[in-house]
This record gives sequence, C-alpha cells and structure tokens, in this order.
Amino acid sequence: MTNRLTGYQSSEPKVTLNYEDGHNLVLDILTSQIIRVFMDRNCTTNSYAIQGDKHHKINYTVDNKGDHIEVRTPDLTVKAYDSRHIDFFDGEGNPLVMDYRGRRQALANDLDDEHKSTVLAEGHDINLLGKSDDRHYEIIKSLSPDEQFYGLGDKPGFLDKRGYDYDNWNVDFGQVHNESVKGIYKSIPVMYGLKDGHPYGLFFDNTYKSHFDLGKESENYYYYSAADGNIDYYVLGGHTLKDVVANYTYLTGVTPLPQKWVLGYQQSRWGYSTSDKRVESIADGFAKYHLPIDVIHLDIDYMRGYRDFTWDTTKYQDPKKFVAEMKKRGIRLMPILDAGVKKDEDGYDIYQEGVKKGYFVENPDGTVFVGRVWPGDAVFPDFGRPEVRKWWAKHIKFFADMGACGVWNDMDEPASFDGELPKDLVFSDGDQKSTHAKMHNVFGHLQAQAAYEGMKDATGKRPYIITRAAFAGTQKYSTVWTGDNQSIWSHLQLAIPQLNSLGMSGFAIAGTDIGGFQKDTTPELLTRWLEASLFVPLFRNHAEMGTRYQEPWAFDRQTLDIYRDYLNLRYRFVPYLYDQLRHETESGLPVMRPLVLNYDQDPAVRQLNDEYMVGTNILVAPIVNQGADKRLVYLPAGKWLDFWNNAEYSGKQTIMVNAPIEKLPLFIKKDTILPWGNKVKHISDQPEKVMTFRLFGDCGAYKHYQDNGLDFKYQEGEYNEYYVEVAADGQVTVQLHKHGYQPTYDRIYVETDRGRFEFDYDSKEESYHLAK
Repeated sequence: MTNRLTGYQSSEPKVTLNYEDGHNLVLDILTSQIIRVFMDRNCTTNSYAIQGDKHHKINYTVDNKGDHIEVRTPDLTVKAYDSRHIDFFDGEGNPLVMDYRGRRQALANDLDDEHKSTVLAEGHDINLLGKSDDRHYEIIKSLSPDEQFYGLGDKPGFLDKRGYDYDNWNVDFGQVHNESVKGIYKSIPVMYGLKDGHPYGLFFDNTYKSHFDLGKESENYYYYSAADGNIDYYVLGGHTLKDVVANYTYLTGVTPLPQKWVLGYQQSRWGYSTSDKRVESIADGFAKYHLPIDVIHLDIDYMRGYRDFTWDTTKYQDPKKFVAEMKKRGIRLMPILDAGVKKDEDGYDIYQEGVKKGYFVENPDGTVFVGRVWPGDAVFPDFGRPEVRKWWAKHIKFFADMGACGVWNDMDEPASFDGELPKDLVFSDGDQKSTHAKMHNVFGHLQAQAAYEGMKDATGKRPYIITRAAFAGTQKYSTVWTGDNQSIWSHLQLAIPQLNSLGMSGFAIAGTDIGGFQKDTTPELLTRWLEASLFVPLFRNHAEMGTRYQEPWAFDRQTLDIYRDYLNLRYRFVPYLYDQLRHETESGLPVMRPLVLNYDQDPAVRQLNDEYMVGTNILVAPIVNQGADKRLVYLPAGKWLDFWNNAEYSGKQTIMVNAPIEKLPLFIKKDTILPWGNKVKHISDQPEKVMTFRLFGDCGAYKHYQDNGLDFKYQEGEYNEYYVEVAADGQVTVQLHKHGYQPTYDRIYVETDRGRFEFDYDSKEESYHLAK
C-alpha cells in the first residue's frame, strides 16, 4: 500500500516531509554537503557522537515537482517520493544514495524449515529475513554494479567492504578474527561509497545494535538495520572522497594533537607490571642495546588485587618515586584501567563511594548488577550520567599524581567473563533512565571521555588515553588499538586495511599490537610487522603473558639490528608525523590512509589492501607474506623515488621491488621536502635546537609546525610555522612565517643533491640567513 507524500513545511534549516500515515521525515540541512534524515520513533535523541551545533547558514530551495518534492543545496539534491522513498544526488545530478524500491530477498541457500532450528541451535551463522520485533527497522539503498564501500572502523577484513555484512555491537573478541567476523571491539557506523566514481558517505547516529549488509545478500541493494532507535542518519557529500571524510570528522570531531612523545616507540607485555624490578629490567634492555623508547605500558598486575585506582606497594615499594625515576631515564609509564570495579565491602573507597551515590549499573529490580572480570565480582559505572563521568574523572587524578603519562582503558565494551551483560540492565542516557541495549556501544566512549577530561583537568597537558572499545566520535578523547590480535601472518595482513579504515572513520591515532598479542611470534614476522608499522601513529609492541618474548633482543642478532635500524628511522620521521597530525586537526583527514583516499578516481587502488600512504607524499608497501623477499608495488599518478636508492619511477604502473628481510619498500613523491628528525633515544620535553629538511627530487616546498609538544597553548597561538623552499634554479630559502612560540631552531639544515645548506637564526630580525 502506497504511503502518500502529502506536502511539506520548510522552517530553516529543516524541511518536514508530511506522509499520510503521520510518520514524517525531517531533512535537516546542516551544510551544503551534509543533510540529516530523521524520523521520530519515540526514542531520545541524545547524540554521543556529535557535540555542538554543526549548522552553517546556507541557501537552499524546496520545490513541489508534482510526483516528488525536491530540496536543493549547491552540492546536494534530495528528491522525496511517496512511501518515504528518498534519493540523493550530487551537485551535478549524479546519483549517490538512492532508496531501493523492491523488497529484500534472502540469500539463496538450501536451508529448509526442518533444518533451520538445528542449524541455529548449533550456533551457525546463517542469513535470515525478518525483523526481531516491532522496534526493529531497515533502510535499504540501491546498489550500483560499480560501487565500493569503505569505513566502518576496524571491522576485520578488506579495505573494500562490498559483499560482506557487519554488526555494530562492541564485543570482547579473543579468537582469531578475519573477514568472516562481523564485528569486534568498536562500533563506528560510518560508511563511504564510490558509486560509479562519485563519492558519498552515510553516518547512522544510533547506539543500538545495528547491522550493515553491503551487497552480500543481493547485488541490487545494500541495507542498514537497527534493533531500535530513531531513524537518524546523515548523508555526506563532497567533490572528492577526502571532502566526504572531512565532512564526517567535521560532524564527529577530529583527533586532537597529542603530546609529541606519544609518537615515540612503546613497549608492552602483560607481565611487565608484576614488579618494579621487571619494568626496570625492560628499560635496562633498551639502554643496553641502544634502542630508542618513550613509553612502557603496565598491564593489570600493577594494581592491588586488580582494583581500579590502586597500586600494589608489595610489588612497587614506592610507585610515585619509581615512576619519577623512570621519567628521568626518558621513559614514561602507561597504566591500564579496567571498566569493572571490584565488589569489595572492606575498605575499597571506589566501590563504597560508588554504591553509596548510586553510580553503578543496576538490575531492573534496582539492585546493583554484579558481573565478573579480573578482580572477580565487579560492578560497572553508569557512564551515561554526567555526574558519574565527573566522579570517574576526579579519580583519574590518582594517575596524574603518580606521574603516569596517561590511561589505557581496557575491557570497556563492557566485557564480563560470564558472557554478555543482559540487555535490560538499567543504564542512564543523560538524565533519563535507559537500558544496556542502548548504552552498550557508547560505554567505552563515555569512559574515554571521563578519562580524557580527568587527565586534562589534573595536568593541563594533552591527555594520552587509549581505548579498546569505541563509538563514532571517540577520536575526540582517545587513541585506539585494534585489540587482541595474534602472532599470525594473516593478522599482519589485516592490520593495513584495519588501520586505514580506522583513519577514514576519524581515528587518526591508532595502532595494532606489533608482533601480535596472542600466540608466539617469529623473528621474521616480528621484523616485517615492525617495518609495516613504521608510520603507524600508535607504535606499540604488545604481547600476552605466557607467549614467546618479543622484545627486540629476544631473537638473533640480525633481528635486533634491523629492529634498531627501524626504531631509529621512526624517530627521524617523528617531526613529519607531528606535522601531519597538526594538519589533521585542521583538515580532518587521517595521517595513515589508503591510496583510494588520495586517488579516488584511480580504479587500480580501490581494492588495494597491502599498501598505504602517509599524508600525500609517502607510500609504504610492506612485506606481509612469510618468506617473501620481493613484491609488486602499485605506484599512483606522479613521479616516485625509491627512498633507499633514489631510483625514479613513473606512476600509474605496477613495479617489482626487491625486499630482503631488512628492507621496507618505501617511496617518496618526487619534489617533496620532508623534515628529518634528530637521532635520539627519547623525545624530550625540551625544544630542539636544530632541524634538518631533506629534498627528494629537484625542487619543492614544505610548511613545518613547531610548538612545545605538551599542552594546549598552541590553541592560543603559541606555535611557529616555518616555510622551506628549494626553487627550480636551486635557490634555497627558509622563512619563519609565524613566530608565536618563543623558542626557535637555532640552526636549520636543508639537504639537496646540490649540497647541505646551513641557515642560522637572527633573533633581532626574527629570520633565517644562509650561513657564510
């Protein structure tokens, strides 16, 4: 039966589409390239992903065309029809997001009713039609033969998500994950499409469990479904895929600039934290073998009986003093913090205070829910309540007072050893009571927010927070890692599309556990994983207790030497990575990115899983197969230089590259200038005195950023911007375009194939002059 479109009302910036059944659609026009589609289904509309008013003042038109109503901005056209069918086109009229007019058809199989219950009882994953209840809904869109899908956070699998289906429900997933797994720790319901080469995005702002089928069920449509919630999604336009990604991060927030040392090397293992002597022995190893390092992570054993906000003084005689002593050695300590608070009636203030104030999640009968995690019986903070987040943030000061460098949130899906928490548990959604079913996917998000705000208030510095679970917008508060991977080659292969997808989904600082967390790594796998991670923003080696040691010195001399070489090389690139992160705060684009983000009109890169780019001028093509010592590398348009030997290649072709165990295939776009960091063992809090810039090619220009690398003063203008140029005639210039941060480099070197040019700073003129 047709549900007629009877008319509309336009009240800037919203257009309400009236339907015969009374369930109206609202088009909320935020910008020329972002339009929200909303239908009230009697649920609260508290967005945890989007903060603040994102509307721009723009001109749009609304016209009744007889058979449809048309809303037009300079960059998007919306056509609304009967039965709530709605189509989106770009500014040139190219179709982007089109409602499917047919009905879903189950994926063809030979399952009959007689066997259905048996297959389901055995836990097999099968495709079924039907809604679970009357709160469930589906949004079905038409699929083009030439359409690719990207995004969705770190869902396991390939870069192009077409042909697969995924769940948005945060899960503590300890098994091997691959492209058949529907979801792991994070739910980031943003997807990007290239439809016949035309880019768009869809962001579904719904925290309930949801599902994407991206052409698995049918070649004719893709769909999104949710267990409950309002229909609430954003169509993102843009002239390029970069524009679309930037529109998403405009909505949900950019990753803030970290403290500079966060880009240094970080070593971790479940087991280091058993004592101060164990931690010290790891630091000694890095000193003995002349390996740079900035952070050692402390897993759950540093706590007193796994109680949050405690430090076991039987294992650490004086924790605060020990942390300070390690800092003097140039190494910061990063403690873990779990979501479950130990149920302990005897002198544990966190538990007692939380119970007294009613801060923990409850059963439907009003009693406190008790789950089971590392400390045994445990309760869970109701982070949906602002006062609970403030309470948690207040206690984060414990880590700041200890001198810890940040907080590493874990088990925050939330996880429980007794299985998934019941969906009817009472959580809060702001000042309203809600359920676990709605708040589950933002539990880790809200814990990260509390930790971020607590560290910021306690230190005044840029907080370093890591989280395993996340939702859209968590990037405003926390870095992420991909969780419990394994020391297997398929997980190294998976790391590149996972991290590229996270970058496109807003998470500019992300990483995988180098070498693999579970199982036993090998020298070759560890080496190739480190090489592949050279430019990964979160640069951490992490392993599980009981597995083979995977410190750099755990294997043979060759492995150690290669490891040292790549750690030293990483620190050379830290200034470039820091520049890229500063650019990300302004552009909303990730540091590590798939080639398709830079070259969305090149069909050759749309399903490229084993290469990545850093910004726009560095291309990395790691070895991800056991025993391989050469590989094919696709180079996109332009001229490219082999980093190791300066050999020049034309783009839009695939070349064969030799890559013995010590070599990472690495290419720099011709005529690129890069900052070249000093060789250091740790990233100092003190400003550097000297900086070098290297030219790859014949000429080029580069803008370099400098601030104190620690706090938020840069937001008040306390930063410097340098402009370095090598002209086609070989003339080299260095200019200080902005001087807002008092220290400057005393000396700057520019290295070209014509020689090394030295520039000294004249403090009176506030300019650089070529040294005589």
